[in-house]
Amino acid sequence: MTPPPESHRTATSAVPSSLASPRTATVSDIPYLERGTRAYWRASIALLFAGYATFSLLYCVQPLLPSFSAAFDVTPAQSSLSLSLTTAALALAVFVAGFVSEGWSRHKQMTLSLTVSALLTIGVSIAPHWHQLLVLRTLEGLALGGVPAVAMAYLAEEVHPDGLGLAMGLYVGGTAIGGMAGRVITGVVADLFSWRVAIGTIGVLGLLSMLAFRALLPPSRHFVPRRGLGFAHHRSALLRQFTRPGLPLLFLLGFVLMGSFVTLYNYIGYRLLAPPYQLNQTEIGAIFVVYLTGVVASPWSGRMADTFGRARVLTGSLLLMVLGLALTMLHPLTMIATGIACVTFGFFAGHSVASGWVGRLAKDAKGQAAALYLLAYYIGSSVIGSYGGHVWASHGWNGVAGLVGTLLAIGLVAAMRLRGREQAHA
Repeated sequence: MTPPPESHRTATSAVPSSLASPRTATVSDIPYLERGTRAYWRASIALLFAGYATFSLLYCVQPLLPSFSAAFDVTPAQSSLSLSLTTAALALAVFVAGFVSEGWSRHKQMTLSLTVSALLTIGVSIAPHWHQLLVLRTLEGLALGGVPAVAMAYLAEEVHPDGLGLAMGLYVGGTAIGGMAGRVITGVVADLFSWRVAIGTIGVLGLLSMLAFRALLPPSRHFVPRRGLGFAHHRSALLRQFTRPGLPLLFLLGFVLMGSFVTLYNYIGYRLLAPPYQLNQTEIGAIFVVYLTGVVASPWSGRMADTFGRARVLTGSLLLMVLGLALTMLHPLTMIATGIACVTFGFFAGHSVASGWVGRLAKDAKGQAAALYLLAYYIGSSVIGSYGGHVWASHGWNGVAGLVGTLLAIGLVAAMRLRGREQAHA
C-alpha cells in the first residue's frame, strides 16, 4: 500500500474519529510492515546498516587504546576517555533525541546523525593533539545520538508485533557487525599502516553505510511529527515511563549489560598485549572476530523471546555472560577467546531482548522510552568503562572480572524480577 503524503497524514490524524469521513484513512488504519514482505526486509536491512555505522564509528578506537597510550603518552585510564567521553556525550544526546524525535522526521534525523558522525571520525584521524582528538570524539558522541533511540522507536511503530523481535534482532545484529568491523578492520589497518589510517577508513565506510541506509529505509507511516510540544508535556511523558511496571528494571539492565560488555572489551587488549601473550593488534583483532556471534545472537534471541518468554531468554543471556567472564580468568588463550565469545553472544542476546521489550511496554512516547533505556545503556559504558581503567591499574584482570561479575549479579536479580512479572501477566 502506498503511504499517504505527510500533509495528508497530519491533517487526518488531527480530525476526531467521530467527525472523520468513513472513506478517510487515518494513521491507525495503515497496515504495519509485516514479516516477510519486501518493505519489512528493506526496513530491517536499512537499520542493519544504521546499526553497523553507529557501532563501528563509536567503537573503532577501542582496540587502539594502547596505541593512544604510546602515541600521546597517556595512561590506560586517560586513553579510555577517547571512548568514555564519546559514550557519555551519546547518552546525553540520545536523551535529548528522544524528545526531538517527536517533532521531526525519523528518516532525516537518522541520516543527518550518521553523516555528521562519519565526517567527525575522519576528523579524528587527522587530529594532531590528544585534547583535540577528545573534543572531536565528544562531538561525535553528540552527533550519533540521533540514531539509536529513533531506530528503536521506528521499529516499534512501523513493524507488526509478530515480526518485531526479528527486526530488532537484525538491527542489533548490525551493531554487532559494526562492533566487529570497528575492532578487526581497525586492528589490521593500524598494523599495516597506522592508527590514523585505520580510523579514517572506518569514517569512509560509515559514509557509505549512510548512503545505503538512506536509499533503503521506507518512510514512516505510523508516525506523524508533532511540533510545539511544551515542557510540561515532555515532563509528564517522561515521568510516566518510570511508573510503567517493568520499564525501570529494563533501564537498569541496559546499564548492566553495556557497562559489563564495554569494560571487558576495553581492558582485555591490555592483558593480551602484555606477557605472556604479547599479541599484536592484528592478532587481537582476529580474536575479536567472535563479535560476529552477536549477528547470530540478536535475531535468534528475538525469535526465542517470542516463543519462550523475554525474561527467560534474558536470564539465560546473563548467565552465559557470567560463564564467559569466568573463562577469561583462565590462562590458556583458547579459554580467553571462548570466554569473550560467550560474553559477546550473551550481551547481544540480552540487549536485543531488553531493547525490544522497552518498545512493547511503552504505551506512548516510544522514542522517549527508548531514549531512557539508551541513556542508562551508554552511562554504563561511560562510567563503568572508564572506572575499569583504575581497577585494571590497581588490581589487574582479576579486579576487572570482579567489577563485571558484580554488575552481572545485579542484572540477574533484575531479570528474575521481570520474569515474575511476565509470568503474572501471562
